[in-house]
Amino acid sequence: MGRNIRAQRLGRGSPTFQASLARRYAVGYPSMLIRRSRLLRGVVRDLVHDPGRGAPVAEVAVGGEVFAIPAVEGMYVGQVLQMGEEAEPTTGNILPLSRIPEGTVVSCIELHPGDGGKLARASGAYGVVTAQMGGRTMIQLPSKKTIAVPSSSLAVVGVVAGGGREEKPFLKAGKKYHWMKARHRYWPRVRGVAMAPAFHPFGGGSHKHIGRPETVARETPPGRKVGLIAARRAGRKKR
Repeated sequence: MGRNIRAQRLGRGSPTFQASLARRYAVGYPSMLIRRSRLLRGVVRDLVHDPGRGAPVAEVAVGGEVFAIPAVEGMYVGQVLQMGEEAEPTTGNILPLSRIPEGTVVSCIELHPGDGGKLARASGAYGVVTAQMGGRTMIQLPSKKTIAVPSSSLAVVGVVAGGGREEKPFLKAGKKYHWMKARHRYWPRVRGVAMAPAFHPFGGGSHKHIGRPETVARETPPGRKVGLIAARRAGRKKR
């Protein structure tokens, strides 16, 4: 009979595979507060680390309210930030996309006005304002994909701090193990072809080869649902 394969164990939701890091801050800005005034001024109270988040977080106090946004490069404690339609498009300020010149790098971009910022919030991430088209603004995302969002959506001017985080090597396997465990990742990851046939559909045989098609259908039973699931194509890509 064998046992449940790794893909099945991951899907059980047991404590072994639950992420252990809980974020402390709900990142985003109060859109209604900013839109009520053409120009607001806030102060960066502190730059802090948020567990489970790669980018540092800036605590901003404005109008008796404190909110958190991903800190951008060049932001510092005590910095006075401008917010609203009359804000200047300089580092750290929050203003509508319609007021931001083309070619400016922005982060924490609202996908829909009022959502508090959903795009380009990871460490080192940023979008680029490429064009203004009436009531829509074209934004080039970190993935290089270009989308159109409402020009009334708010954004922070600047690049999210913490860039280059992934370039630092782990150096020790133990550190990588705990880093992956905190994020609900299975590591170290043993290849299926290196297992016995009782433990994985790709296991067994006299050589380490799959021995069957790697692509499987979407409705494949759980014990066989490994490899390229519902692949749109197979084989080498023709040039």
